[in-house]
Amino acid sequence: MTETQGLAAGALGTSESIVMGVAGTAPAFSVAITTAALVAAVGVLSPGSILYCGIIMFGVTLAFMHLNRTEASAGGSYAWVGRTFNPLLGFFAGWALLVASTVFMVSGTTPAATASLQLFVSLGAVLPERIDDPVWVNGVASVWLIAVGAVIVKGIKPTSYTQIVMTGIEVATLAAVVIAAFLEYGAHPAHELQLAWFSLASFSPSTFATGALTALFFFWGWDVTVNLNEETRDASSSAGRGAFWAMLIVMLLFIGFVTSVLLVLTDAEIDAAGTNVVFLLATKLFPGKWSYLAILGVMLSTIGTLETSILQFSRTLFAQSRDGVLHPRFAQLHPHWQTPWLATLIIVVLGLLFLFLSSFTPTMNEIIKDSVNAIGFQVCFYYSLAGFACAWHYRDRALKSPAGFFLLVGWPGASALFLVFIGLYSIPTFDLTAKIVGIGGIAVGIVPWFANRLRARRGGIAAT
Repeated sequence: MTETQGLAAGALGTSESIVMGVAGTAPAFSVAITTAALVAAVGVLSPGSILYCGIIMFGVTLAFMHLNRTEASAGGSYAWVGRTFNPLLGFFAGWALLVASTVFMVSGTTPAATASLQLFVSLGAVLPERIDDPVWVNGVASVWLIAVGAVIVKGIKPTSYTQIVMTGIEVATLAAVVIAAFLEYGAHPAHELQLAWFSLASFSPSTFATGALTALFFFWGWDVTVNLNEETRDASSSAGRGAFWAMLIVMLLFIGFVTSVLLVLTDAEIDAAGTNVVFLLATKLFPGKWSYLAILGVMLSTIGTLETSILQFSRTLFAQSRDGVLHPRFAQLHPHWQTPWLATLIIVVLGLLFLFLSSFTPTMNEIIKDSVNAIGFQVCFYYSLAGFACAWHYRDRALKSPAGFFLLVGWPGASALFLVFIGLYSIPTFDLTAKIVGIGGIAVGIVPWFANRLRARRGGIAAT
């Protein structure tokens, strides 16, 4: 097997694609870090915020599905936007994903390490004070990062098998929490369930935008399915179907969990719980140490989405380098495992570097906090470009029927417009660090773009 023969075509099926999409959104991790902030912002309208933002995000999912049928490329939005509009805009769509995934290497591995230490403490294997020790936290985070990177380099099948186990436990844990909440607190809830929670009429423009700003970022990551399309059987269709079903599953999980939180916990308890809301909910629903399954679920969720983030980074960088948009060396495949090992190594090394810096730089904790906003802005950027690309590509075909117009142009285009609005709406809420990481991280992509074009000209190669 030579390095030019491509990724492991046909290695994944539709069911594995769905699992990857669910894992990419990290349901347990997402609800753990975001639920309290969402409830603080819009109160009992939180389930409705997730519902309507999920509907908006489905427009982007449709865009990915339709565009994937035109070209099954591991680069996803990079390839489609570049072909539909121009190569530079396509490059920036891919670059935004690369930056978001890189930033997540710290903001994702640190919670994974903290959850791991919490689990060890509950088992009596680690002293409680280790949870707040930066050396221990970053040490465990580094171990997880290296381990996940090693599995990904080993091959897409081992990666898939690992993800199926982790995501299965995670989804089962969340489902058990939701079912138990309705059974035990349905008759005497902390907040009485009402249809008004889901009514669009209950929202003012400001509450809808505020809720969307938080709720939209629950859904990032399902698009890993299309980054794996070249490794999926029936690549032009299965990857898109995987994204669709993954989005439906996680939207139901998110709505069910947030509703459960409102049924079981008071406002004061939700506020006090913060990012420990999953564990607090589990302690009120399950006896003894069974509640520690919630910690296991969050830990596996974080590791799972760390895996999908590395997959998205490595496949996007591979595609851009294969096309000559970035240096061809990053498109190197392992001769036996058919994985972009160098691209994977790059993001693992960057993650380890950022973790090392966070051990000595106090402000890194603020950077981790700001990274949530920065990633959200970058996701709005490349998701919206994909939505616009779909609407433009299908503009002529869509005029043949009302249904075609709605599914090919109207819904994807409207979702893209809303994402642009949310991205712009969020900028005034950023502090300087979030602006530098979020906006500056995208803008700095112009440097490698021009550097590669200069390299190509010097080598007598036609620049893309």
